[in-house]
Amino acid sequence: MLKRNTRLRREYLYRKSLEGKERLLYEKKRKIREALEEGKPIPTELRNEEAALRREIDLEDEHTAVPRSNIDDEYANASDRDPKILLTTSRDPSAPLTQFVKELKFVFPNAQRMNRGGQVISEIIETCRAHDFTDVIVVHEHRGVPDGLTISHLPFGPTAHFGLLNVVTRHDIKDKKAIGTMPEAYPHLILNNFSTKLGQRTANILKHLFPVPKPDTKRIITFANQSDYISFRHHIYEKRGGPKSIELKEIGPRFELRPYKITLGTLEQDEAQTEWVIRPYMNTTKKRQFLGA
Repeated sequence: MLKRNTRLRREYLYRKSLEGKERLLYEKKRKIREALEEGKPIPTELRNEEAALRREIDLEDEHTAVPRSNIDDEYANASDRDPKILLTTSRDPSAPLTQFVKELKFVFPNAQRMNRGGQVISEIIETCRAHDFTDVIVVHEHRGVPDGLTISHLPFGPTAHFGLLNVVTRHDIKDKKAIGTMPEAYPHLILNNFSTKLGQRTANILKHLFPVPKPDTKRIITFANQSDYISFRHHIYEKRGGPKSIELKEIGPRFELRPYKITLGTLEQDEAQTEWVIRPYMNTTKKRQFLGA
């Protein structure tokens, strides 16, 4: 299994190294295609390669014309099977953190919760790879308050790091009858205001934590971005007065996520390339939105 993982990782890194060459070739073919369509002369620097490039252009279709990236490869097989998630915490978790992770286990379908104990991250990741887990979620805390959440996609990444704020668990709400029970049906997803390239990347990471729901399910999970803070809300709906009368009921938990780092490897890889990270000077750019408008 270790040799297989090493081979797969090497193949993935090789495909990633080809991206620059493929992008350069794509740009050359794009210039030739535009020149032919507009009736302009072929650019001087491409005349020696024109014949070979035109043969390649003739053989392309809509699926092969645009080069694939390593980001495409990360979730290339995501639709083949439902996600399988491992949930764990930082070491020596407090009671509030343990309770929060117990509730997250019901939020994410097909999730399994594991007590961290003395295990190191590299052991957890290797075990998850061996048992075909698709994602690992680690929840962190500071003085008994959950303050961080890390999502690592397997087997190659990416890994997204979020700050966790304003956590309200179902356990904190005294009126248990008002919130009711939490259904385990696959939920519909609402992803609001992830309009930038980074926003679409973040939405892609979040949506692949959930399997495809049935059309008639009444469970809804919302990730709504506002000023780069992602609000998580969990509802069920009822049609009490007919098809045009819908009653929403929040069943918890609720919290806010603030992304601050995305890397192209898995959680245990300290040498993984950083795709995006928030810098101290970015905190002063109040008018700039990284995830959406």
